[in-house]
Amino acid sequence: MATVRRAETMAETRGKLLSAARRAFATQGYAAASMDELTASVGLTRGALYHNFGDKKGLLWAVIAQIDGEMAERLREVRERARDRWHGLLDEGTAYIEMAVEPEIQRIMLLDGPAVLGDPSKWPGENACLQITMRTIRSLIDEGVVQAIDVEAAGRLLNGAALSAALWVAASDDPSVVLEKAVGAFRQLARGLLREEAQG
Repeated sequence: MATVRRAETMAETRGKLLSAARRAFATQGYAAASMDELTASVGLTRGALYHNFGDKKGLLWAVIAQIDGEMAERLREVRERARDRWHGLLDEGTAYIEMAVEPEIQRIMLLDGPAVLGDPSKWPGENACLQITMRTIRSLIDEGVVQAIDVEAAGRLLNGAALSAALWVAASDDPSVVLEKAVGAFRQLARGLLREEAQG
């Protein structure tokens, strides 16, 4: 019983720290967020932060993993709502780029995250995303919708295009204008994968 209670307390502490960190990183930015203020805001100490996440960067990794999981779920829903597999692929890439205008995603995932943690294409969540894209492309080739092409190369290039577009939107002075350009170009580039008879 004591072990269960301890596990529940640890989970509650982690949850409080993650929630406070998301708020702080989204509103103040990673560099300006004070760990003392963050922990005090939820009645905890810096020791609790270090025990659960190691350091400020570890806390950022945990926040990014949480947001990434939420984004993946949203993208899955977009993919499954599409009228067919091809449009699911297009709509998923488009939705990912569109998320770049959401303040929390813009600040944490696309501006501060890459600046602190490096290339987002190498983050753990990206591999899962790549695997989904590759499976979809392989199925579309088998169905005769997409032309024969190296599946990994196509998947990496398509995901890379969506990521670059999202980074561009997030960093721009006028995200709404850049978003329209980025989405249009992404969808046009993706259509280059289609077999000629499927382009009509």
